[in-house]
Amino acid sequence: MLRRIYDWCVAAADKPYSLWIMGAVSFAESSFFPVPPDVMLVPMSLARPQRAWLYAVVCTVTSVLGGVAGYAIGAILFDSIGQWLIHLYGYGDRVEQFRTAYAEYGAWIILLKGLTPIPYKIVTITSGFAGYNLLLFVLFSIIARGGRFFIVAILMNRYGEWIRVRIEKHLGLWVAAGVGVLLLGFVIALRMF
Repeated sequence: MLRRIYDWCVAAADKPYSLWIMGAVSFAESSFFPVPPDVMLVPMSLARPQRAWLYAVVCTVTSVLGGVAGYAIGAILFDSIGQWLIHLYGYGDRVEQFRTAYAEYGAWIILLKGLTPIPYKIVTITSGFAGYNLLLFVLFSIIARGGRFFIVAILMNRYGEWIRVRIEKHLGLWVAAGVGVLLLGFVIALRMF
């Protein structure tokens, strides 16, 4: 099954709809969806390393737009949808603590969490809930999310073939490592807040 999903993502790199799907995943991940766009970004960049830059731009733009949607959920819909999402991800009892931290460390929270596997949607929703400056939120989101996706683009563009051989040889191990990192991000987020 893993091989079929991986092969689909690699083959999708040549399809005209692939950017739309990757953009939709990136948008959704920043506001409510648990799966990061890296699941498409990495295989598509491996398939077409020369397009890794375009893929990083699409992921950055759509992630920031999704972040603004998450911000709106926190600012406008926190009492209904926002609280439900925060509780769904297990952060309900820590929102006030996180909100207080925003007053002092908002920029650092956005920058650091945007680069890590810690779920970014928690940052976007709480940024809206905390009333963090929207323009600063967008600026720091561009820096953090762009940094994350362009690091992937640099690696795939420069070392794509070398990485591809190793991933394809041990696909199960790499997928397990990716899931482990994602789960570790959730655990760290739970412990930090």
